[in-house]
Amino acid sequence: MTWFSTNWNIMFFPVYYSGHLATAQEKQSPMKKFRECSRIFGEDGLTLKLFLKRTAPFSILWTLTNYLYLLALKKLTATDVSALFCCNKAFVFLLSWIVLKDRFMGVRIVAAIMAITGIVMMAYADNFHADSIIGVAFAVGSASTSALYKVLFKMFLGSANFGEAAHFVSTLGFFNLIFISFTPVILYFTKVEHWSSFAALPWGCLCGMAGLWLAFNILVNVGVVLTYPILISIGTVLSVPGNAAVDLLKQEVIFNVVRLAATIIICIGFLLMLLPEEWDEITLRFINSLKEKKSEEHADEMTDPSVHLRGRSRANGTVSIPLA
Repeated sequence: MTWFSTNWNIMFFPVYYSGHLATAQEKQSPMKKFRECSRIFGEDGLTLKLFLKRTAPFSILWTLTNYLYLLALKKLTATDVSALFCCNKAFVFLLSWIVLKDRFMGVRIVAAIMAITGIVMMAYADNFHADSIIGVAFAVGSASTSALYKVLFKMFLGSANFGEAAHFVSTLGFFNLIFISFTPVILYFTKVEHWSSFAALPWGCLCGMAGLWLAFNILVNVGVVLTYPILISIGTVLSVPGNAAVDLLKQEVIFNVVRLAATIIICIGFLLMLLPEEWDEITLRFINSLKEKKSEEHADEMTDPSVHLRGRSRANGTVSIPLA
C-alpha cells in the first residue's frame, strides 16, 4: 500500500504544470518549467549525483513515515493514530532546537512535555497491552520520521515554492518506483508481508487511497502558498475529531477517560506549538491596547456628565464651567 501510493506522487508535477498552463499568462514549455523548478536541488539543477544523494534519504523517510502509520492503524483506532501523529510538531521543535539551533521557547517545551505525557497515557489506556504498546510505538515512530524529514528538508533544501515542491515530490515518486520496488518483494518472500493474487487485490480501494493521498499532498502545498501554514496545521488537528466521529458511528469504538484525556492533551500541545516565536510580545501589546482602550472609555465617561451639566445650565440661561 505504501509503495503503490507513493508511486502516484509522480503525477504531482504534471498536475502542477497543467495548472500553470491554465492560469499563467506567459506559458513555458514542460522542459523549461522542469529546469526552473529543478533549482531546489542547486544551481546546476537535478543531476544524477544529486538525484541519488538528496532523494534517497528523503524517500526512505517518506516510506517509513507512511509505512509505520499504516502499521499503527492495524493496532489502534484511526483517532488514536491521528492524535499520536500530532506529536510530530513537538519532535520538529526539539530537532530544530538541537540541529538547526532555532530559538528556545518555553511554551514549546511545555507542549513537548504534554505530547510525551499524552503518548504515555495512550499506552496506559489499554493497561499497557502488548498490541497497544506496539501500535503506539508505530505511531510515534511515524511522527518521528516525519519530523526528521521536515528538519532535514529545511537544512539541506531550505524553503521551496509550489513548483519546486511539486518537482521534489514527483522526484520522490520516481525514486520510489525505481529503487524502493525491491522492498515489498523482499518483505513478501521473507513472509513479513503477505498479499493474495493480484486479481484478488482490492484495486478500487488501493487506487482510492492513493488518489486521496496525492490530493492531500497537493492541497497541503497549495494551501501553504495561497493561505498560511498555520491553517494547514490546524487542519491536522481537525483530523482527530473527524476520525473520532467516524470511529464512534461506524466502528462503534468506546473511548475511555484516559484515552480521551490523552487525545485532548496531545491536541492542546499541538496547538501550543503553533504559537509564533514573538507570541509573548504580541500578547503584551494586545493587553496594553485593551488597557488603553478602557482608559479612553473611562475618560469619555468622566467628560460626559460635565457636557450634560453644561447643556442643562444653558437651558436655564446660565453657563457652567466644569472643573478640570
